[in-house]
Amino acid sequence: MVAHQPKFIQKVGSWVVFFLLRTLALTIRFNWNGCAEILAKPPEGPMVFCTWHNRLGLCLEAYGKFKQVKPRLGVAAMVSASKDGGFLAAILERFRVIPVRGSSSRRGSQALLELTTLAGRGIDLAITPDGPRGPRYQVQDGVLALAQLTGLPIVPFSFRAVWKIEIKSWDRFQIPLPFTRCEMNAGKPVYVPRDLSDAERERLRAQLEQTLKELSRE
Repeated sequence: MVAHQPKFIQKVGSWVVFFLLRTLALTIRFNWNGCAEILAKPPEGPMVFCTWHNRLGLCLEAYGKFKQVKPRLGVAAMVSASKDGGFLAAILERFRVIPVRGSSSRRGSQALLELTTLAGRGIDLAITPDGPRGPRYQVQDGVLALAQLTGLPIVPFSFRAVWKIEIKSWDRFQIPLPFTRCEMNAGKPVYVPRDLSDAERERLRAQLEQTLKELSRE
């Protein structure tokens, strides 16, 4: 299957979103105490960054902070192969993120293969475990399968913005308002063994889901 490519108007819109997000980030007062542990001692080699779909707005600011602490080779993110995913892919490219198109319903196995190849080159990976269609705040199996295939640790990340608006979408996408205070949070790395039973997989899935909810709690 071929992923939908961004249309001309989406490419133009991606530049608008890029400049708006960069300008917004300059006004926000960030608190990085919730990331202190992972920033002080990040895992060696590439990681799988994991954040809720409605917290994508500031995820690239967080990645920039990781790059300041320890140089990274870059990051690749799984993006839906749908038409809407084409717009998101265009936005990510403005931030120099490699979009890998696929989801559980379309191009999933191809996307996992592409991400595994990129991880082998030392590229960090990023995934929204409840995307692209939800249910909201429910971790699906894709992120665990990716960590199992690559052997990379999952680093759960989220943020809490004091002032924000929520879009009326399935995920209630959050957009922090200018000059707000924003707490950036990261959990301890989660390692997924190559061999694990269905019960162990469910335990890790539930553990990751609970961690992300705690990091996101208002």
